[in-house]
Amino acid sequence: MKIFLDSADLDEIAALCDTGFIDGVTTNPSLIAKSGHNILDRIAEICAIVDGPVSAEVTATDYDTMLAEGRKLAAIGPNVAVKVPLTKAGLQACQTLSHAGTKVNVTLCFTAGQALLAAKAGAAFISPFVGRLDDIGRDGMGLIEEICTLYANYDYPTEVLVASVRSSQTVVDAALMGADVVTLPPKILTALYHHPLTDSGLDAFSQDWAKTGQSIL
Repeated sequence: MKIFLDSADLDEIAALCDTGFIDGVTTNPSLIAKSGHNILDRIAEICAIVDGPVSAEVTATDYDTMLAEGRKLAAIGPNVAVKVPLTKAGLQACQTLSHAGTKVNVTLCFTAGQALLAAKAGAAFISPFVGRLDDIGRDGMGLIEEICTLYANYDYPTEVLVASVRSSQTVVDAALMGADVVTLPPKILTALYHHPLTDSGLDAFSQDWAKTGQSIL
């Protein structure tokens, strides 16, 4: 499974990319606004750090303006994946952009039917928001399972990108279901490798080693 970092914070992205864990980055208008930077400049800066896909989202809601914004974002770098919403206009923009060779990430997916249309429109990624479904009492991970099965049935190349992740267990569940990608805020990535038993075990080893008076170096 590929791991994307959901962030527009350049220091955060640079630090975590150095770990080798990160395969790409996803951004959205809210994250860009939080960064306080110009969207075109910030996406270019991220692309200079990250080798994998960098999702940059359009802000328009009509087809013509989405297409113009998508083309401008795609021109920033070859690894930009233009992010469009799962609306009729968004799917039409997805089809036009993908036919022209641009990778498209269709976002704000909440049903398997929506995911089917995104695949038919040529989306490189579909982003189901599992946390937001869970927030309203729906089964977010059940949606991931449905989409993975649907895509496998017809060999759609669209990658399932699990978004709105609220826990490290969601990452594991998504991997077990066969999702292609998960996008995480930094705190969830940290939670994947942190465990109190690891910390206590390491502390015990360190104390026992100190008693021997030895040094490997």
